Amino acid sequence: MAMTLRLSKTEQQQLKRAAKACGISMQDAARTAVREWVIQVDHNSRIDDAAELIMKVHADALRRLGE
Repeated sequence: MAMTLRLSKTEQQQLKRAAKACGISMQDAARTAVREWVIQVDHNSRIDDAAELIMKVHADALRRLGE
């Protein structure tokens, strides 16, 4: 899927500099950043779900510990 990414002048300069330092294109750098962000969001969501499940399953014990 093609899309347009609008960056500020500063963001574009920073991306260009960072991509050049890594020996990759700005497009590859942006795709890598998006992939890493999606992985992080998914990871955080899984942690939230696991914490919610633990709190639900162990609600009584957690309540007693708080007394």
